[in-house]
Amino acid sequence: MSGLLYRRTGGRVFALFLKELRQIGRNRRLVASLIVPPTLQILVFGFALNPEARGLRLGVVDESRTAESRELVSAFSEGGAFRVAGSYESSGGLARALDAGELDAGLVVPSDFARSRARRETAGVQLLVDAVDSNQAEIAGGYAAAIVAAMNSRLAAAPPPGPGVTRVNVAARVALFYNPGLRADWFILTGVIGVLLILNGSLVAAAAMVKEKEAGTVEQLLMTPAGGAEIVFAKVAPLFLLLSLDIWLALGLGRFVFGVPVRGSLLLLFAAGLLCIAAGVGVGAFIATLSGSQQQAQLMGFFANPPLALLSGALTPIEAMPGWLQPLTYLNPVRHFAVISRGVMLKGVGLETLYPYFLALAGFAALLVGVSVWRFRRQLG
Repeated sequence: MSGLLYRRTGGRVFALFLKELRQIGRNRRLVASLIVPPTLQILVFGFALNPEARGLRLGVVDESRTAESRELVSAFSEGGAFRVAGSYESSGGLARALDAGELDAGLVVPSDFARSRARRETAGVQLLVDAVDSNQAEIAGGYAAAIVAAMNSRLAAAPPPGPGVTRVNVAARVALFYNPGLRADWFILTGVIGVLLILNGSLVAAAAMVKEKEAGTVEQLLMTPAGGAEIVFAKVAPLFLLLSLDIWLALGLGRFVFGVPVRGSLLLLFAAGLLCIAAGVGVGAFIATLSGSQQQAQLMGFFANPPLALLSGALTPIEAMPGWLQPLTYLNPVRHFAVISRGVMLKGVGLETLYPYFLALAGFAALLVGVSVWRFRRQLG
């Protein structure tokens, strides 16, 4: 078949095919874009898209302060499912840490825990679980049930202190915070809002600025009295205002279609959304300074945007990622917006709890926009 095609075309198609291959080989940027982004994205997908969470952050309130209570806490931490992230004097301090997103679960050991075991009664403990991520909450509950069952098996294997004496059991009561119905769509939607704001902001800003470069209108703008920073601001300000409408669109769809509550301040959430859009516009403007055409901008956006979405905790829990990958998520503005949106919408917390994430988001927005303006001014010069 290939020989027939070669004879009918006189070898012209084959010659053109070889010519295109040689031309592609000389375009090192194109070859790199065909190899490097897919390789990195497959690695990121494999590491980040893991629903199995380990090393869940556990806060402990040990009101018993006995050897028996320390044995229980050790049983929760020794298997690797939980890691003790802090000890608290009261349940109120533990609840505040859950509100701030510092913990994934909390273990409350009552003061009569050791006495109940000594009297051969069922010793009850309470596990408080941050159920914003319903999948992670179910995993945490399963881990807790398995740990308590293993501890009861050890107690049952021990010889009783005397004939006719009942064996002691440990019982764990699980309380689900913020999402008692374990609605998985609540977790996804509150994270996807930030992903969409970043992606839309970067794509629209990059396309608009690269279009000016392709059309050659940048030179005409340089002949006006406006400076480089003023030109960039005038280009992105209308886009910023239009993209801000996406915040209300996402909130409306989440509330009326999926029933996602907004338990905190809408104004606070809108302010965080504006900072997220600014960061997205900064990413798009930076991509535009590195691109000479819209095709190049799209390829670079495809290289940058999937890691921003996957390494954010918006779609899968950060605790499910490898330990070496988790610190990199702090460099992602989507992560900070996801914490803010879930804190405001599902937990009802305010700025006094979320201000570190606001500061981080504002810093990323200022840095990305500033670097983009600086590079664009240099190119204009």
